[in-house]
Amino acid sequence: MTTSTNKPTTTTVDAVMSGLMRRYSERVPDVHKVLDSMVKEGIIQSPGDVENDHIAFRTMGVPNLGIASFEKIFMHYGYERRDEFNFVGKKLTAYWYSPPGVDSPRVDSPRPDLPRIFVSELRVHELSEEAQRIIHKYTDTVKSDPVDSLNLDDAEAVDQFLHQPLWETPTLVDYQTLLAESEYAAWVIYNRYYLNHFTISVHNLKAGYNTIDAFVAFLEEQGLKLNSAGGTIKVSPDGDLRQASTVAQMIDAEFANGDIFRIAGSYVEFAERRILPPFRDLPADQITRQHRREGFETGNADKIFESTFTTQTGR
Repeated sequence: MTTSTNKPTTTTVDAVMSGLMRRYSERVPDVHKVLDSMVKEGIIQSPGDVENDHIAFRTMGVPNLGIASFEKIFMHYGYERRDEFNFVGKKLTAYWYSPPGVDSPRVDSPRPDLPRIFVSELRVHELSEEAQRIIHKYTDTVKSDPVDSLNLDDAEAVDQFLHQPLWETPTLVDYQTLLAESEYAAWVIYNRYYLNHFTISVHNLKAGYNTIDAFVAFLEEQGLKLNSAGGTIKVSPDGDLRQASTVAQMIDAEFANGDIFRIAGSYVEFAERRILPPFRDLPADQITRQHRREGFETGNADKIFESTFTTQTGR
């Protein structure tokens, strides 16, 4: 799957993105269900026609890991850190990153075809002593920042790194203890840096499907289970960022000692970025990314996180 309708010359970052999407698509059946349904309906000709609005990762806020480590990968490719977000109840900090050259004169070759990146981090020190003990039991085995020894110009090495275990497989007891306090912590302790979700840009689809309301109706007709936290459609206060997502696929996870337990994997998100008020009279063929609502919204993202929570997967 490509990340947009444009297909630029392959670079390291393109290869990394391709590896991420390939493994993610193999693990999340809803990806194929959504895309196959879109092709069958005639919304797109092929999966490559879909624009990827953003991808998201989850991390642990501990020494040698977390955002400070993870962001080095994509900033190496020219991504720029943008707004910070604070999710008080979930004890999370997050940033989003814009693709190379977008709104920046410092990059000679802008890449607006690449997805935005959203990276969150659990503020581990705000958890209970027991939860902190469990997390550090695993993460303390990482003695130095692993990204510092990674050849970021080697796409295959980066792809392998993003899909390899960073610490030992947790025990089921430890997973369930974390799950009871922080479902985010439980997800990361097992899934590590695994791609949490990718996002279809609904506003660039054909007429009749290019609003989140119409596209959600289409998804529901296909029998997809959607995240209902805060309402199926999450709307920013300005009304210009509208999002929805599937509920995470459940996977059979093998824990230490061979225990098997079904846990939340990854999901698919959908976003509509509306045209900003000053540009709403522009002809449709003149509308570009700069004319649409940019960035993210704390309230929307807070509910999207719950796509992997038992309140949704257990419905």
